[in-house]
Amino acid sequence: METELKLSVRPDAVPRLQQHPLLTRYATSPPRLQVLSGIYFDTPNFDLRHADAGLRVRKVDQDWIQTLKAGGTVVAGLHQRNEWESKVAGPTPDLEVLRRQIDPKSQFARLIKDLRKRGELVPAFTTSVQRTVWDLRLPTGDEVECAIDQGSIDSRHGNTPVSELELELKSGDPARLFDLALALQSDVPMQIGNLSKADRGYEMAGTNRWAAVKASALRLSPRMSIGKAFQAIVMNCVEQIQANQPGVTLRQDIDSLHQMRVGLRRLRSAFTLFEPLIPCPESIQEELLWLGSVLGPARDWDVLHGSTLPGLHGMVGGGEILQPVLDAAQNEIRIQHERVANGVGSPRYTRLLLTLCSWIQGAQWNKDRAPVKHDRLKRTVAGFADDVLRRQRQRLMKRGRHLHGADPATRHRLRIAAKRARYATEFFASLFPEKAVRRYVRSLALLQDELGLLNDAAVAKNLLRELEASQPQIRVEAACIWGYLTCRLDQDDPALVSHWKRFKSIPAPQRSASR
Repeated sequence: METELKLSVRPDAVPRLQQHPLLTRYATSPPRLQVLSGIYFDTPNFDLRHADAGLRVRKVDQDWIQTLKAGGTVVAGLHQRNEWESKVAGPTPDLEVLRRQIDPKSQFARLIKDLRKRGELVPAFTTSVQRTVWDLRLPTGDEVECAIDQGSIDSRHGNTPVSELELELKSGDPARLFDLALALQSDVPMQIGNLSKADRGYEMAGTNRWAAVKASALRLSPRMSIGKAFQAIVMNCVEQIQANQPGVTLRQDIDSLHQMRVGLRRLRSAFTLFEPLIPCPESIQEELLWLGSVLGPARDWDVLHGSTLPGLHGMVGGGEILQPVLDAAQNEIRIQHERVANGVGSPRYTRLLLTLCSWIQGAQWNKDRAPVKHDRLKRTVAGFADDVLRRQRQRLMKRGRHLHGADPATRHRLRIAAKRARYATEFFASLFPEKAVRRYVRSLALLQDELGLLNDAAVAKNLLRELEASQPQIRVEAACIWGYLTCRLDQDDPALVSHWKRFKSIPAPQRSASR
């Protein structure tokens, strides 16, 4: 398993990075220069890419080295992937050598076997890189290979420059990679590098669509400690945030923005659930609030333009009322998405992710804890999950007592409680009977969605006031829509009442005795 942290750096900042005093201080030998020429292979239908694998043959000095990377994860620029590497005779892959390296039970062994039969591999794109390498030994004893790559990725579709830092862990704790990156980034601004050279090459070939990414399935063991479960849950949330970064920054995709915001909300909910045992540092909380302030307005305008206003067609006079407002909102959406792309692409965002992951991966949250809390964090997560689900349901039931005639603020608090109860249930879902979880989450989702529609209407009223102020020519149309939304919010919602009754009839999941 290869573990490396990747950061992109502006070409004009590379000399400063190369001369950074930490590289001199921690280097065990002088830096060495390498000229690397790589050829990436795939089938005409990109079967390797679709299998989440990349096959490269690279010339290093006088040797040809083939490398297959497959599977694994990318979280906050930390790439952890299965890797098989070997010498080959020339600039083409030797699949027989790969076959002998890979566990025959692996899905990737079956992939290589299939490729050998079909014999369809062709060059997909090439890389040409000048690499400067330092072998580092950190004060903690961890060994890291630091490489600065400059060059290009080339294909028949064009070319794109390469300017990046790779910190590969040779031995030690992955958390130290984040610490080192933070120390370097404080002097030389860099950005999280979620995309490998293979990702970027395939992007030129048009195989990366950067679809929005929902949270991946989270598997917790009942015997897992509370502390380990906390790490797994938080990193799962960070993974969702980061997986949507390309869609947000490269395509300004509204669905990717939505899923990044969902990941952030899940993360903040996770910190709230564990707060009695593991308080989140105030500095991290402040930066998470900042990120929320960057993502939130753009998402609100997307919902207004893509959902709330179109949903009113036929209710407020049709297109002659709605279309001018939709057109006016479009310019604001463009401005907000550019703001999001700049924020997520900024050094501040990079510092946030590096700091957060250093704190989580290095278990900083477990240091300087009182002995009593140390003992509690070592307990198994199963009992903790029972308590969390029970408390979240109690809070939600309390908030729903005054649903009849509730004002928008009351419904908003109920929505937040429903959302936290749902996230908590999904975090700990693997600890409870699947059928009970599915039924309970479904009832929460219906309740949350209906409350969300009402909240969208309340937010829309504020956005309409902003549009009126900036574009007076739509004042009449905006006022008409504003009045309709006000009347809607002043009435009880029959669907909401129905979903609330359904939720109250469904108990929170409980662990069976056998579990």
